[in-house]
Amino acid sequence: MRLTLAMMLMALPVQAETLSQEIAGTGLAATETRLAALPTRTDAETFTLGGVQFLRAIEGTFQDRYAMGLTDRTGMLPLLRLPLPDNPTPTPFTPPAITALFAKAATNLAAAKTTLAAIPATSDFAVEIALDDLWFDIDRTGTRSPGEGIADLVATLQPTTIRFDVADAAWTAAYADLLGAICAMVQAYDPTAPIARVLQARTAMEQFGPLTPDPILGSAMPLDAVDLVAMVLDTLNQTPDAAQMARAKQHLRDMVALNREFWTRVAAETDNTREWLPNDAQHSALGLPVPPGTGTAWLAVLDDLDALLTGQKLVPYWRVSGSGGVDISAMFDDPRPIELIGWVQGWAALPYLKQGPLVSTDSLNAFDTLMSGQTMLFALYLN
Repeated sequence: MRLTLAMMLMALPVQAETLSQEIAGTGLAATETRLAALPTRTDAETFTLGGVQFLRAIEGTFQDRYAMGLTDRTGMLPLLRLPLPDNPTPTPFTPPAITALFAKAATNLAAAKTTLAAIPATSDFAVEIALDDLWFDIDRTGTRSPGEGIADLVATLQPTTIRFDVADAAWTAAYADLLGAICAMVQAYDPTAPIARVLQARTAMEQFGPLTPDPILGSAMPLDAVDLVAMVLDTLNQTPDAAQMARAKQHLRDMVALNREFWTRVAAETDNTREWLPNDAQHSALGLPVPPGTGTAWLAVLDDLDALLTGQKLVPYWRVSGSGGVDISAMFDDPRPIELIGWVQGWAALPYLKQGPLVSTDSLNAFDTLMSGQTMLFALYLN
């Protein structure tokens, strides 16, 4: 009897491990390796691979920051701002590390976008991912440590399961372009030399004794507010790499196009099943109320952005009245050092001033009203 029962149990099919469970058990890197090696993939597997590559780009920045002890929120840019667990034995920080971090992220984000582009717009795949299963191997141990879960790092995310579909492939690719634009601009205005100057100056001044706490935050940290401001201003006051600026502009335009594609796909959905970002007849599985009309209002904001990127609209400049303004598109096409004094007085802005229609704040104000003051939160959510 026992032998018969054992044989019957062995004959039952074993439930396959879900993609979500695979990520939870083996991590992002191992999941990426397995999926990338498949000779053929389903659309669900391709979406998961693209999503994992996107998250791996972020994981890589976390790993590099953790290794160098850059675990607080002193960073002013995405990929540098989220707080991380403290590293008790960090490696020495070197000035080229920041540019290298963004360069590596740019490569991984480009891979994610390429993968996601292979999914047909008509695909009807679905992939369910439990957010609790997502984690970043911040300390590079290969196993999940306390504080490495995505919910540990992004407090606004609630533990739930999302059913991702073809619309979310466009959303993920759009976010990859948004972060890719930031990576390109950091590489264009390479901060390596300014960081080195600031650190060398600190070291030289410390020979006279402890530095006076900065007057902005009152701190005397290894990099205080005065140092950070000096780095930013000195970085911007450099001749940027034109190819990287052109790449950043294209990323932003692609981001707008993919957002349009996303909202077109979402509008066609008739289900209401654990949605990541819903249409007006759906609900978000995150529990975040998404007001009706969100897609239309956000696309109006992005239309203004695209008009700026193509030079169809101009940004008002404080010393010019009438129909003159700053051509943002030209700033990408003919990038120059951004000298603060010159922009205040006008001589640095002059090469980019021209006649034309000015962009208004109407679409942004309408979006802000719809979001009931949660504009920044929703902007990060919608990209």
